Amino acid sequence: MTENKQLYLNGLNMLIIEEDASSLNQMKGDLEKFGAQVYMAQSAKEASDILLQEHIHVIIVALAVADEPCLDIIKNFKTKHPDTLFYLLADQNYCLVEPVEESVRQILDDCLQSPLDIERFASIVGASFGRPPMSKSLSVIEPLSTKTKPYFIFRSYPMRLALSHLPQIASSDQTVLISGETGTGKELVARAIHMLSPRANGPFVPINCGAVPESLIESELFGHEKGAFTGAFKSRKGKFEAAHNGTLFLDEIGDMPLVLQTRLLRVLEDKEIYRIGSDKKIPVNVRVVAATHMDLENAVRNNLFRQDLFYRLNVLRIHLPPLRERIDDIPILALHFLERAFDEMGRPKPYPGFSPETVYLLQQYPWEGNVRELRNVMTRVATLLPSNIKQVFPLHIMPHIRESRRKDRGLTALQTSPGIFIHQGTTLGKAEELMIQEALKQSGDNRTRAAKLLGISLRTLRRKLNKN
Repeated sequence: MTENKQLYLNGLNMLIIEEDASSLNQMKGDLEKFGAQVYMAQSAKEASDILLQEHIHVIIVALAVADEPCLDIIKNFKTKHPDTLFYLLADQNYCLVEPVEESVRQILDDCLQSPLDIERFASIVGASFGRPPMSKSLSVIEPLSTKTKPYFIFRSYPMRLALSHLPQIASSDQTVLISGETGTGKELVARAIHMLSPRANGPFVPINCGAVPESLIESELFGHEKGAFTGAFKSRKGKFEAAHNGTLFLDEIGDMPLVLQTRLLRVLEDKEIYRIGSDKKIPVNVRVVAATHMDLENAVRNNLFRQDLFYRLNVLRIHLPPLRERIDDIPILALHFLERAFDEMGRPKPYPGFSPETVYLLQQYPWEGNVRELRNVMTRVATLLPSNIKQVFPLHIMPHIRESRRKDRGLTALQTSPGIFIHQGTTLGKAEELMIQEALKQSGDNRTRAAKLLGISLRTLRRKLNKN
């Protein structure tokens, strides 16, 4: 640990309220390494005595001891000392439920995940007290990011690398192949290429080659004459003609039928088309930008995509990294989508922001649906967030993250463990006893851990065990 980190929390008094003595001592030792003065309490009475005698800057309360007497003491202290930071320390499954009453959430600065990541926590607390971050700031926006901001938002190194030649690519008139997983923003990049190109005043015409039935895609691309086939009651222009003097975006080009790939290759070479049912040449001045989520090189090897067409499209290449590889972009994208949703809903400003722990949660999630999935989650959060919420906590995010992915990433505790079967007709008291026994089994008879799994205090668990 460097010298500046050793003194990062110097001068700050912290109070930790936790019944587990070993956890208390561990957090105390870790925080003192950063220069903090740490006080410990195992009950509301001990906490009250310390708060009466000492000026505390930061209060950390374990969820297991966050009962009404303890929270009342903190609420009274925060009324007199509003600048004091208040954190709840809980297991991951805490984020799935409404944990405490509204009056407590109004004074809560964040919900932290146990065990506490001390260095990250120290950085958050230090920033709250105006101290510079321990790691290099990511706030500097590259000129490239500024230039492309109307089209997409990024600041991560993988995206800067992927789009480093975007201005030069846009200024040329060569075909472009954009690859990347579904939801990474391939169409947005295609639109940016168009708008930054000499063809910006011309049309931008998109077509999803995988969404159009095979029997219709030829007509969609090249048009048809009246009577060319059953149902062709009048002549119709295709996408190539519609994109004349502009850009044609062929999305999911890998899904184009092989028989049509041959004709597309000819159009790219000759720059002229024939409508279905006509032998008249129609010149087209079109720049083609194609996109795919498929591995086209592998498709060529398996004879699923024409090699000559691949080389014709792959003149200039942009590969977009998945969102999980550009985690520095996640907070700014999430906030952009959240604020956009609030604006569309007509919610008055100021809009709620994200707590540091919420940002951390968003950056840990895999986002297999990439930017599109992030946008949808933020829209759901904005729509269902109560109007009096001033800060978005993990508990507001977790219900909108798909259950299967929470399990895959270990973002839940009790939900991923073996369950118990309660027979119909079981009394409430017996069901409670079964749940307590299961929690003790999961925790290896560690009562503190079992209490946290059940969402009750250790004192309450002891009382129920003695009653049984």
